[in-house]
Amino acid sequence: MIYADVIIDISHEKLDRDFQYRVPERLEKEISPGVVVTVPFGKGNTLRKGYVIGISEKPKYDTSRIKEIEGVSTDDETTESRLIALAAWMKETYGSTMIQALKTVLPVKDKVRAKEKRLIFFCGDRQEGEALLEKLSGSRFKARERFLRAILESGSLEYTSAVKELGASTAVLEFFKEKGMIRIESQEMYRIPDSRDLVKEDRKLLLNREQREAAEQIMREWQTQKPRPALLFGVTGSGKTQVYMRLIQQVLSEGRQAIVLIPEIALTYQTVRRFYAMFGDKVSVLNSRLSQGERYDQFKRAKRGEVQVMVGPRSALFTPFSNLGLIVIDEEHEPTYKSENTPRYHARETAIQRARLEHAKVVMGSATPSLSAYSRASVGEYLLIKLTSRYEERPLPKVSIVDLREELKKGNRSVLSTELKTSLQETLRRKEQAMLFLNRRGYAGFVSCRACGHVMKCPHCDVSLSEHNGSRLVCHYCGYETVKPQSCPSCGSPHIGGFKAGTQQIEKVIEKYFPEAKVLRMDFDTTRTKDSYEKILASFARHEADILVGTQMIVKGHDFPDVTLVGVIAADLSLNMDDYHCGERTFQLLTQAVGRAGRGMKPGTAVIQTYQPEHYSIQAAAVQDYEEFYREEMSYRMLMDYPPAAHMMTVFGACQDEELLKKAMYYIEAFIRRVSPKDELHMIGPAAAPVGKVKDVYRQVLHLKHVDMRFLTAVREKLEQYIEINSGFRKIYIQFDMS
Repeated sequence: MIYADVIIDISHEKLDRDFQYRVPERLEKEISPGVVVTVPFGKGNTLRKGYVIGISEKPKYDTSRIKEIEGVSTDDETTESRLIALAAWMKETYGSTMIQALKTVLPVKDKVRAKEKRLIFFCGDRQEGEALLEKLSGSRFKARERFLRAILESGSLEYTSAVKELGASTAVLEFFKEKGMIRIESQEMYRIPDSRDLVKEDRKLLLNREQREAAEQIMREWQTQKPRPALLFGVTGSGKTQVYMRLIQQVLSEGRQAIVLIPEIALTYQTVRRFYAMFGDKVSVLNSRLSQGERYDQFKRAKRGEVQVMVGPRSALFTPFSNLGLIVIDEEHEPTYKSENTPRYHARETAIQRARLEHAKVVMGSATPSLSAYSRASVGEYLLIKLTSRYEERPLPKVSIVDLREELKKGNRSVLSTELKTSLQETLRRKEQAMLFLNRRGYAGFVSCRACGHVMKCPHCDVSLSEHNGSRLVCHYCGYETVKPQSCPSCGSPHIGGFKAGTQQIEKVIEKYFPEAKVLRMDFDTTRTKDSYEKILASFARHEADILVGTQMIVKGHDFPDVTLVGVIAADLSLNMDDYHCGERTFQLLTQAVGRAGRGMKPGTAVIQTYQPEHYSIQAAAVQDYEEFYREEMSYRMLMDYPPAAHMMTVFGACQDEELLKKAMYYIEAFIRRVSPKDELHMIGPAAAPVGKVKDVYRQVLHLKHVDMRFLTAVREKLEQYIEINSGFRKIYIQFDMS
């Protein structure tokens, strides 16, 4: 006997609990997650519509109490049903509960009330109204006179303004209602994000030969029986956005909708402006800075077909379009497409799955594709399209690599090298703009020698050691620990420590050397308020500042024609993170940063400051040679069995009791070794997580590597069952991450 878990009347405002129903034999082949079914519900067994969210062979209750599914609504497949099917896939793929997956794909969690506007309409005889106004003129009923005159002139009034400005009290309104002269109605209003500076432009989309060929090649792929996701690999400034627009035009002409994913909120302003200029009010936007009400209304507009293009970060993937035709993933390499919360889904894989469910297409674009995407494109799993030259044949920036070790030898201890200072001086003299990029994410925890560039690394994992309190150096992969040395083990120099430079410090240095320059800073501190990203970027675009200083948020996708100089303050900060992605992230960030210069008619230059100028990531980024970087990095991944050369599953454990957590992770490790064949599984840990304690909760990780994802999935399923039946894990929070 098969049983189905069914949710009744699911909506964005409300997430009901599930109920179990028996699946009759005649329907067994038709029932799967996401299918719309008719079920008897409540004491009166009223037939209701529901959504299947799971299938099992075990009853949860006494079988005599379990009702039977009445039928399948084949003609009633809704947007919600398809999103529920997607949630079921996410649960199986990434290891989460169904409720966690549902809360992700149906993101408006709280009940949000619709915003309403009350209007007063004149509905009486006009001659009677004018006669009454004449009677009221000069009488003591001044409020009645003001109100009647105003509504006769306009035909309708907003309730709030009538009360506040005209003094139309309840008694006044009741007087006219009794005479049958007015009616009061409530109309739903949308909370639409501020779009005052968005303008639709009446211009044709112009593509150069390379862009046109790229769009045509992708559309030819769409005509095949099983169209592949397309990877648009174009150098920075090659005009990938124009290709996206051409493809969206095609999709909209077929009466379908499009989702455009961007990596983070900082890109929203410029991206939305470009898409709005082309498609006007067909475009809407989602981002984390919107209020819950604004998000709710954007989803509602999408569901009703009032918008056709949704632009936004990862969460926009779950926009409830009824006829989705295309998902665009811009800057697909960005790590922000990977969720940090359960289910730890990747937007790229989830987008491809949603496209399969809805017969839509997927197009990804990047100047620095992720190794995962490029490796799949290389073997033909994705369609690979290349844009090899910048728009209007503009040259790539001239790049200079500065060895900070040599600067130290010359006595320069400033965060600005001599070359970067000179370049800034020249840029300001020419009245052009510059961007200074600090390659860091939070605290720079790695320890290096300022004299020779030596980085303290783990002898077992080939990742940098992180500095902790008490002069301890710790590996966050295997738990290796050592004392921070007083001098460099390579050259003996006493100049060894963590690189500590922040955007504020750089801003002060700029103000010291260039007091006449206007400086804007874009980092976590300056972008906390709503619309702060847009204000800073708009100000820089209007040339109200000469230099923009910031972290990685300033180097992604922005297009400022007057920026002719990009300075990378310290390339090593991401290069020496305790993460196997560090080489890839460094190459991507540097290539993207360099690509911000010379995007207008003026030629651009870039200065990369580093303690490791010989590193292949930095060398390849300087000349924008992705293929060379890919070969080097993939050889490292294959040697170490890291994705995409192999698959990896990470088990995260968290608990307020440190000893209980260690014990639990030990039992998990022992169980995995017991159920896995020897020599087939490469296991690292358990060890402390990169941030070992957050808000008094201790965290540990266990990494498992194998060439076959199905093998890791089977291990995860066995582990989930083991955790479920053992009460010792009740106080332990377990999360899985599949990559």
